[in-house]
Amino acid sequence: MVFQVPVVDISPYVVGGTDSERAAVARALDAACREVGFIQITGHGVPEEVIAGLASALDDFFALPLEVKKGYVTPPEVNRGYTAPKTESLSLSLGVESANRMNDFFEAFNIGDAMSDHPDAGLPEEHYPENVWPDADAPDFAERVTRYYREASRVARTMVRAFCDALELPEGFFDAYTSHSIDVLRMNNYALPAGTDVTLDGDLTGMGEHTDFGIVTILWADQVAGLQVLGTDGGWHDVMPIDGALLINLGDLTGRWTNDRWMSTLHRVKPPIVDGTIERRRSAAFFHDGNWDAVVSTLPGCVDAEHPDRYDPVTIDEHITAKLAGSRAGVKNTRTGSETARVLAAVSEAASRPS
Repeated sequence: MVFQVPVVDISPYVVGGTDSERAAVARALDAACREVGFIQITGHGVPEEVIAGLASALDDFFALPLEVKKGYVTPPEVNRGYTAPKTESLSLSLGVESANRMNDFFEAFNIGDAMSDHPDAGLPEEHYPENVWPDADAPDFAERVTRYYREASRVARTMVRAFCDALELPEGFFDAYTSHSIDVLRMNNYALPAGTDVTLDGDLTGMGEHTDFGIVTILWADQVAGLQVLGTDGGWHDVMPIDGALLINLGDLTGRWTNDRWMSTLHRVKPPIVDGTIERRRSAAFFHDGNWDAVVSTLPGCVDAEHPDRYDPVTIDEHITAKLAGSRAGVKNTRTGSETARVLAAVSEAASRPS
């Protein structure tokens, strides 16, 4: 079977379709979530000029001198601001220590929902910190990025609404879990900064193998090779967005809810090396992670005699905190189960294949 990321037109959920049109989209999403866990969506309604504004904001910030960008670094426990290359290890979020070092070769800038966005909700600052904006060095960065952030948030909530139909859940089922969702936009740049001393070889990691943490991820990316998805065949497959599409993948919480009926798919970034350097690749991942105080338990409809419940209930706070401690602070996550087993199996499978 040839690996392929399904393309789904979600416009019936965006501009108003008939019941039968939405039902067809829901069936397509269910099949994609069962078989791949990654989806290319068209008909999402994000204006081209908003995406162009995001791309230009990334260009302006990441072109700044490294020392200027480092002025926007926050402590590891604060999921905001700038991340320099080789200061994270996404594999540790799964409890995997293949290299036992912080070796993910990308730089990033994070923004997200802040306490001030929900002034009456009494939210914990560790999950809803205020944003750090680099407008002094990259003018209008906040305006351009915020416009895209709002669009990505709308798309995420549209996907969750469609998920209700695909899982045959009551309309609005997920509303109680997402009213003050921990949402984060991570803007990534895969490139070697000038003067970087690094050995370029086949083991260079752009972003280590990992699953996303939350409910659903909305990914905008350049049409440049690098993103790889683990297929059910145990192999890594290249994924590149088609014209005008956004990539969608499920996070661990959706895997838990559905008892792995839907796949929180392992993925990584291995940016290509061209003429002795990494070919530049940009991406922006919007993570829709749910309310910090919500408890995620397996949906009853996803448990039966052949599929016993694989997960204990967990608060989103507990889940996200353990994951972030792995990726940002280098603390091995010991609270994983099936995700870790899957990545280790993939490593073993790859090692057993002839080179």
